Amino acid sequence: MNQLSSTFKIRNTTFKNRIIKGAMSEALANTAGEPNHLHLGLYEAWAKGGLGCAITGNVMVDFRAKNEPGVVVIETERDLAKLKQWAEVGKKHGMVQLIQLSHPGRQCPKGLNKETVAPSAVPFSPMLATTFATPRELTETEILDIIQRFANAAAICEKAGFEGVQLHGAHGYLISEFLSPLTNKRQDQWGGSIENRSRFLLEVYKAVRTATSKDFLVTVKLNSADFQRGGITEEEVIYVFKAIDEAGIDLIEISGGSYEAPAMAGVKADKRKQSTVAREAYFLDFAESIRKQVKCALMVTGGFRTAKGMNDALASGACDFIGLARPLAVETDLAHELIAGQNVKYAVKPIKTGIPMVDKMAIMEIIWYAAQFKTIAEGKAPNPKLSPLKVFFKYLKGNLTAVVKGQLNSRKSA
Repeated sequence: MNQLSSTFKIRNTTFKNRIIKGAMSEALANTAGEPNHLHLGLYEAWAKGGLGCAITGNVMVDFRAKNEPGVVVIETERDLAKLKQWAEVGKKHGMVQLIQLSHPGRQCPKGLNKETVAPSAVPFSPMLATTFATPRELTETEILDIIQRFANAAAICEKAGFEGVQLHGAHGYLISEFLSPLTNKRQDQWGGSIENRSRFLLEVYKAVRTATSKDFLVTVKLNSADFQRGGITEEEVIYVFKAIDEAGIDLIEISGGSYEAPAMAGVKADKRKQSTVAREAYFLDFAESIRKQVKCALMVTGGFRTAKGMNDALASGACDFIGLARPLAVETDLAHELIAGQNVKYAVKPIKTGIPMVDKMAIMEIIWYAAQFKTIAEGKAPNPKLSPLKVFFKYLKGNLTAVVKGQLNSRKSA
């Protein structure tokens, strides 16, 4: 049986197949964080390509906390009309759409925002400290405000017509920072024990669930590990998964890593066991073990490259959905091809500029693909041979422009 083509129902939403586009940064919004026709064009291309579901790239819940230029921000109903058009793109082609809601915490380039905030004032490693500033510790009042921002943004997404949201609790962003003992050094109810470190995630979930209807999907992306010494333990990870499952989460996407240990980009793939490599997916072994602990739907993203590997993973029961990300940047109709039994055409390789400091940060694994997204959004064919160095310098120029504009605006408002 072709497992990929089978349907799956969560609450009152039916997924027409088991292929989900994982979140990737689009960087298509303007400086005000408004979605536009480019988002519609990009997601329509993927919808036409046969996806059962698409999860958007980071959508910020606070304009003061953006992780990069070009990110969409949802704080009010300002962009409700455009968001409705975006939601309609999926409905027209039977593709479920989940908005990934996020707060980046400390992972914001210097100068992009007035300041960066996090659970604790923990600096980055020396290699990244030149790019990311040491954050300011959040007050309790600010923590409660951010929780409500997630809930408010989710309510707006439902009003726009999206089927659900994904809470970004992985990759070193704010929810993940609360969970990790490396970035959460608090001594109050938000830090210390894993029960306290999980509180922020659980309170965000409860607030979102309260602000939306019973049929609205609330999902989360969680790390299986920090991949850093002294990070969250396996026992603590299991606690988090079980706690959010018991709270009523609809689906958990399993991932791992952060900017300082980017396992989500496959950087550690060469260190995996040969048996794991043969099964393709980076986090499938963990999914198998956590499957016994939770009852909600599970999604594994990262590493899948063959139709057989995906079908085998689904047939094993380890996961309910296959997450694909980077391959969709160069093959928009990949879902149709996989269901027909074809494999990923273009091997995903590390994107290298030749500049050691840049390549170690794995930032190209984000911005090279974002460049492809803009091409697709404009109705053009993606270019698998696009120069990483050219993309990097264009990104650098755009980042500097955004920083200068932000500084000028800060001075005007001061």
